[in-house]
Amino acid sequence: MGPDVGPADGPGDHYFSARPASADERRTLAVHLAGRDLQVETAGGVFSPGRLDLGTEVLLRTVPDPPPSGDLLDLGCGWGPVTLTLALLSPDATVWAVDVNERALDLVRRNAARLGLTRVRAVTPDDVPDDVALAALWSNPPIRVGKAALHEMLLRWLPRLAPGADAHLVVQRNLGADSLQRWLADALASSTPPDGVPASFDVDRVASAKGFRVLRVARG
Repeated sequence: MGPDVGPADGPGDHYFSARPASADERRTLAVHLAGRDLQVETAGGVFSPGRLDLGTEVLLRTVPDPPPSGDLLDLGCGWGPVTLTLALLSPDATVWAVDVNERALDLVRRNAARLGLTRVRAVTPDDVPDDVALAALWSNPPIRVGKAALHEMLLRWLPRLAPGADAHLVVQRNLGADSLQRWLADALASSTPPDGVPASFDVDRVASAKGFRVLRVARG
């Protein structure tokens, strides 16, 4: 497990655990997000608690600005760097921070409150209303949950893109970014969006840096 993956801080403790077993020792971290120097709160038992991980840094450096309004989703939010960036860049949008890790969700809520970001909704996957259509989705997805769980997660959320909307995912090259790109193109071609509107999805690589690929999924 490399430096850009949040370490397990206790027996059987992973950043994708619903209730981390490690001690909940909060710490303050200085980060640069959306062109601003910020202080945020992190803790063990979440993804990359000690710094902004390299994959997320690559994602945030290469994605276009998010839509100014609508529903935006950070899938696998951790302590919130992507969520906070979306909310800072698009203060009139509703930003959904989704994670199964309860500690991560608490950190996102606290960090959003610290920054006065009142339109952040940090929730578990089942708490996003079914009728929410996504104007954008940004994610550093939890590749280490395993291929089956990852595929299920992506096929749950990517078809919820609104017509004309894009998703951007960052994936480490040596953890299967290129094969994931091919799989997404095939799987989404046969998917049915929950809004019932016939759709086509284009999947392409829009950036490559520091061993990471940034993939774009565009709904036609």
